[in-house]
This record gives sequence, C-alpha cells and structure tokens, in this order.
Amino acid sequence: MNFPLYIAKRYLRSKSSQNAVNIINFITFLVIVIGSAALFIVLSAFAGLKTFSLSFSNTFDPDLKASPTMGKHFSISADEESELLEIEGLANFSKELEERAYLTYKEKSTIAYIKGVDENYRAVTGVDSTLIFGNWGVDVYNGVIGIGIYNLLGVPMNNRTAMEALVPKPGEGSFSQQGFNSKPYDDLPLVVSGVYAVEESLDKKYVFARLPVVQDLLQKDSTEVSGLNFKLMENASADDVRNSILGVLGDKVSVLTRREQNTSLYRMLNTENLATYLIFTLVLIIALFNVVGAIIMMILDKQQNSKTLFSLGTTIKELRRIYFIQGILVTSFGGLIGVLIGSILIGSQLAFGWLKITPSLAYPVEFNVINLLIVIGTIVVLGFISSKIASSRITQKLIST
Repeated sequence: MNFPLYIAKRYLRSKSSQNAVNIINFITFLVIVIGSAALFIVLSAFAGLKTFSLSFSNTFDPDLKASPTMGKHFSISADEESELLEIEGLANFSKELEERAYLTYKEKSTIAYIKGVDENYRAVTGVDSTLIFGNWGVDVYNGVIGIGIYNLLGVPMNNRTAMEALVPKPGEGSFSQQGFNSKPYDDLPLVVSGVYAVEESLDKKYVFARLPVVQDLLQKDSTEVSGLNFKLMENASADDVRNSILGVLGDKVSVLTRREQNTSLYRMLNTENLATYLIFTLVLIIALFNVVGAIIMMILDKQQNSKTLFSLGTTIKELRRIYFIQGILVTSFGGLIGVLIGSILIGSQLAFGWLKITPSLAYPVEFNVINLLIVIGTIVVLGFISSKIASSRITQKLIST
C-alpha cells in the first residue's frame, strides 16, 4: 500500500487527544456534507423547473417550424406539399395562418391571435393535451380559445350567440373607392366548442379555428400560410430534415428547431441555472476554508508524529502528501455522503411529491446524472485546492521546531 495513503487513512479514523481538534474536524465534515447536498438539491430543482417551464412552450411548438423570411405569409403549392411528405425522417406536417384579431362578445372585448390550423395540427403538436373542457367541434365555424380569453369575455360554449373575430381589411384603394358604407374590417363569427389551459400568457393569446375559414377572413387563397409545423420521426436528425425542407421550399422560408423558436427562454433558464451554481459554489469555497483550517490544526496536533516519521526517513514531500490525501479523503467522502442525502431527498420528492406548489401540483424536480457529476467534481476540485494550500504548511522549519 502507498505509505502516505496508509498514514492519511489512519489519521482520518483516529481521534485526536485534543477535543477542540475533534470538534473542528466534525464541523468541517458536516459543512461539506450540507454544502454538497444543498448544491445537488438546488441544481435538481432548477432542472425540474426548466423542464416544467419548457413543457408549456413545447405544447404549441413543433419539432421544426418554417416561417417566411420576408413578410408575414408565403405560398406552398400542392407539388411542394407532396415533396415534403416524401422527406425521410419527417412524420407529418401541418399548415397554419396566424394574425392579430380583435375579439368581441356582447360588450366585452380583447386582442389576441387567431390561428387557422389544418386537420394535421393536432397530430403534429401536443395541443390536444391542453383541452380542459369541450372539444374541437365538428362545425366549420367552431373555435377553441384559451381559458384566459374564456374568463375575460365570458363566452358560453356551443351557444348560438357567436364570438366575433375582427381583422382590418387589406389596404387597397381609398374610402371613396370602397364606399363610405363599407366596413374597414372583416369579421368572423366563431362558436366556442373547447377551451385550453397551459399558462397565463398563452391562455390569453390564441383562438384556434379552421384554416380555410381564417384564409377567407384574411382574404388569402388556399396556398397562402404563415407557417408550417413539422413533426419528426423518432431518432430522426433535425439538421438533415431541416436541410431537406429547405431544399424543397428554398429561400422563402427559414426553418427553426424547437430550441431556436424559444432562444430567449432557453437563455434565461440557462443563465439562472449558471448564476445559482456560481452562488452556491462561492458558498462552498467559503465553507471549504474550514478544510484548510482543520488540516492545519491536524498538522499542529500531529507535529510530534511528523517529527518521528521524518526521523525514520520520511521526506517533507511525503509528509505533505499525507495531509494532502487526508484533505482529499475528507472532502470526497463528505461530498459523496452529501450527494447521497440529496439524492434521497430528490427521489422522495419524485416518488411522493411531499413539497407542493399548489395542493394538486408537486414542486418539479429532476434527478440528473450530470448534476450529480457536477457536484462531485466541484467538491473534489475545491477539496484539491484547499488540501494543497493546507499541506504546503509542512516545512523543514516546522518539523525541526
């Protein structure tokens, strides 16, 4: 067995004759355990919150989305649709046409987006899972609205009195050419057949209707759309499918992945995660100063032993290595126990949901092996640095004193 390792393990297991040294060693070990457990729990909580937050946007965001590079709309021909269906790795796609609209019901009104979608939209996205009551309806003038719009306007479902969606007419000609009695807007009556709920901002944003109806409302022909949503087959390469889509549609569209559709959201979540990690790492750095102090106290407590070992032929380098290894063992062992405690707490939250945001919603956490490795790696690196600093106190002068 390696001699410095053997002595370091003996020192780790043995108690000091000085009670103060034992107390300092215990507090140091406890701080490492609590710090590593706290870091792992916080990282797991942020991972859960990230997944929970992205689940809202992922409901409406497809795997890939094609949007016009210029203007609000572009045309897609029947031949292009046939070519898209033949792309390898592409499971399905849907067309949509979206525009801001003024919604009114009786004396109440609000502004939202009316989104015309085809029959494939529900298969390409996860919007079906968001319906809390009602359905998509069978009538061509049925619509699905968010719970925010539903509460704001008080629109009854499947009622003969329809909600009105108003959009400005395209600016063609003057008032005199259009006639003074003509309305400056087009209107679409919609009978609400279903209500969805995701999160507050999205619940007030969309009204879903049939694509042909919205195309008529916006005075667009059947080939004009504002976007295409694509669903990929399992294990399909997003980059390969994107290149194939661009090969069919050309420069008139840009194709974005789900992550690229929400760059600001991903950036915010990643920044928060990094900031939290750095803050808790700073706390660990401060806490691991205890390791330096504990090792120095151990050096002074074992000074006579060190003199004996030196007299028996142990070099200064080997003596430093003894206390360096002891510091590494303390921090690594404490880090492992802390991660184990943190894993048990995270596992119990996943299994039982004992900590809740609402009576029906458990606080989201996620057990991630990467987070586990990050915590252990952080503890080991900081332990290495602190042990190196403390063990450097072993000098020829100290031994000969």
